[in-house]
Amino acid sequence: MTRLPALLRHFMSFNAAAVLALVFDASIVLADGDTLAGPSDLPVQISADSCQQPPDEDWAERAAKRSLTPQLGLPPLVYPADNPPTAARIALGRQIFFDRALSINNTMSCAMCHVPEQGFANWELATSVGVEGRSVKRNAPSLINVGLLNPLFHDGRDPMLETQFIGPLTARNEMANPSAGRVVSHLQTDSAYDSLFKEAFGSPASLDRIGMALAAYQRALTVGNSPFDQWFYGGDPAAVSPAARRGFELFRNKAGCVSCHNVGPDDALFTDQQFHDTGYGQMRELERQNPPETLPVQVAPGVIHHVDYDQVRAVSSPRDADLGRYEVTEDPQDRWQFRTPTLRNLVVSPPYMHDGGLSTLADVIDYYDSGGAGLPGQDPRVQPLGLSDQEKTELLAFLTTLTSSGLDCLVADARQP
Repeated sequence: MTRLPALLRHFMSFNAAAVLALVFDASIVLADGDTLAGPSDLPVQISADSCQQPPDEDWAERAAKRSLTPQLGLPPLVYPADNPPTAARIALGRQIFFDRALSINNTMSCAMCHVPEQGFANWELATSVGVEGRSVKRNAPSLINVGLLNPLFHDGRDPMLETQFIGPLTARNEMANPSAGRVVSHLQTDSAYDSLFKEAFGSPASLDRIGMALAAYQRALTVGNSPFDQWFYGGDPAAVSPAARRGFELFRNKAGCVSCHNVGPDDALFTDQQFHDTGYGQMRELERQNPPETLPVQVAPGVIHHVDYDQVRAVSSPRDADLGRYEVTEDPQDRWQFRTPTLRNLVVSPPYMHDGGLSTLADVIDYYDSGGAGLPGQDPRVQPLGLSDQEKTELLAFLTTLTSSGLDCLVADARQP
């Protein structure tokens, strides 16, 4: 997936060499054989304008209330005893989430990879861009309902929202701080933050309080009540189409998706939160080791140049290998395994797979219908499905019913002054 317009927002802080390297970085701009997306392929951004909320209601109070309200189709949120969802902590967490000053050169914030209008993900880039255009090898996952997930990240390297921020904060190819202590010191010497921390915690900024505030805000991004929930859990027969119902039957039976994307009698996260080798990680590593002679670069809608791969390699960072869960456990049995993603709201958070290598849901369905990559060690449940074109259409119709109502209000809360 190639989304060059989104990169323009990074250019302000780059010198000419950095811009050139970014534009030709094969792991960011190019799609390594992927189908290049045009304007008609872009999902609809979530607009804050359609959120209907009382204009005089404080957004953070509303978010705290939402965090404590059961959501149709979702299990209840569980909070650490020392981090209840207060309005002050949620407001502080949002302030930190959007603050570029928390990166080494004041250019990157959490929200630049997790864009509210794009499902708190980034569908303009296959893999994320860090400080100075440095390449990140994985796709930015959506933060919607992240408070219900455990463990976190594609490889499950952190089990807690309160601590997961430290990795991106200090990773050289993300926010690039030399230490977490540098960020704590910055917040402690900022008078505005000092007031916010004392209001939220009664104490100055500290590493654990930064994590608690960010976790409080992210838990406020919990929302259910999708058309599927209204039908399956709410008993509304008109909430989904007959085609989507047939797609759900395929999901549960012939396609076998439900074996990893679980659906319970009372709620559904559409993930078993386990790690599996679907063949995709191995396939992408083989492609990395054996690159094509040319790569397609879309420089404008419909304008594609096929660039010699050696030229690309001369001005870009090498694409890193990705061994999945093995990078966390160093257990050879975990090589190529990645956490099962939730399928909720996936329509508004493409591209797909851990490296954003598949542009559309149709591509994902085709991958699994073909039986994956068919490589050694691949999960035996990934087998050719023999879906007809109509069945693929029905399966896609079902997946579109997993988009929650209320996403517009998450965006509205994020953009409140």
